[in-house]
Amino acid sequence: MTDTFARVANFVLNRPPEEMPDSAKEAAALMMVDTMGILIASGPMEAGVIARDTAALLYASTDSSFSARLMFDGRPVSMAGAAYAAATQTDNLDGHDGYNPTKGHIGVVVLPALVALATHCPNLTGPQALAAVISGYEIAGRAGISLHASVSDYHTSGAWNALGVVAMAARLRGLTPDQLRQALGIAEYHGPRSQMMREIANPTMLHDGSGWGAMVGLSAAILAERGFAGAPAITIEAEAAAPHWADLGRFWQVEYQYVKPYPICRWAHAAIDGVRALMSNHSLVGDQIHSIQINTFFEAVRLFSGMPATTSQAQYSLPFAVAVQVLYGRIGAEHISGPGLSDPRIAGLISRIHVSEEERHSQRFPGGRWADVSIETTDGRILHSGDIHARGGPEAPMSRDEVLAKYSEFAEPVVGAHRANAIRDAILSWIEPHSRYADLASLVSSPPR
Repeated sequence: MTDTFARVANFVLNRPPEEMPDSAKEAAALMMVDTMGILIASGPMEAGVIARDTAALLYASTDSSFSARLMFDGRPVSMAGAAYAAATQTDNLDGHDGYNPTKGHIGVVVLPALVALATHCPNLTGPQALAAVISGYEIAGRAGISLHASVSDYHTSGAWNALGVVAMAARLRGLTPDQLRQALGIAEYHGPRSQMMREIANPTMLHDGSGWGAMVGLSAAILAERGFAGAPAITIEAEAAAPHWADLGRFWQVEYQYVKPYPICRWAHAAIDGVRALMSNHSLVGDQIHSIQINTFFEAVRLFSGMPATTSQAQYSLPFAVAVQVLYGRIGAEHISGPGLSDPRIAGLISRIHVSEEERHSQRFPGGRWADVSIETTDGRILHSGDIHARGGPEAPMSRDEVLAKYSEFAEPVVGAHRANAIRDAILSWIEPHSRYADLASLVSSPPR
């Protein structure tokens, strides 16, 4: 057992909530509210429906002590099946939080895992729930950084956020240090090392692999709990990985997640923000824009370039997202599905949006998501944005009120204002010492209406 694993085990299994900073707990609660809004809004989408139906068909449990209910659905399945379904549907509405250094997402598995695991923690307090959430973020984030540093390919979030789910399960189910070690090794070995750029080139419901990350993480924890061996996890225990874990318990990654103002791949956000700022600063409307030139980093240039035919393509399309922002002043779920995918005004504007790589922006990735935008107006003016970094992260954070407003925008159309407000308030109350997780449980188990 390495010193690094010992540090991880001590943090996951022994660090009490009161020894985690209030700032980390407040950030964790806000991220859970934000993720919950996307989870709720994604429920009626085709990918979410298929994921829940498949979990009910294939991933049920014969033992009630390992079961959970599908979120906002109610059907009983296994804990792993419930986490898989909720993470998959959330992953398919690309508006959930992320962490720049990992080039991916953590909350998308943390919330489903918490809800599934908490089914069997009847006395769970709010602070204990937040401590589990924080453990998931801190372990997953460092596992992602370690993985990216050790391999040449770019793997989806499911490849490493599975380890964060293991950490949560170990904490909430009382695993021993050896069981935690075996579970981390199992999760790393079986984590979906899917290639992100393949999904970027051909957007589908696969998205970022997080549904499988959630399933693998919970499955690994139960396997280890029952004696299955799988250590070590080399992203933790390899000598070269040690520097990525040295600040565990001192630097709180959960405080540095970004929140997405748009349900679109974050690689497109700087360009959207640049267009948004130019239009606001110059009082422009869509009909005054002749063409748009976007210069950005290499990976963003690889995003889908045509008029999308599916929701997946729409969420991975930079020109489409910019066109929607120009014409409608916002990007909502209605723009990336249904009639929004055949809007002739958007199709016409996409043909006048040009995207190119700019080396200085590529050099800043993944630490930043940068772009600069030039708009040619119908009266011949050329307007330049200058370099823009995507807002929502530590460099240009959304305020607490903005995050809560975003939650309401996505959640209320599906579950109604009363239930949405009750869910929000239950999660935010976890900061209080005597709060209970159970106040949330009944609000997220039954169907939306």
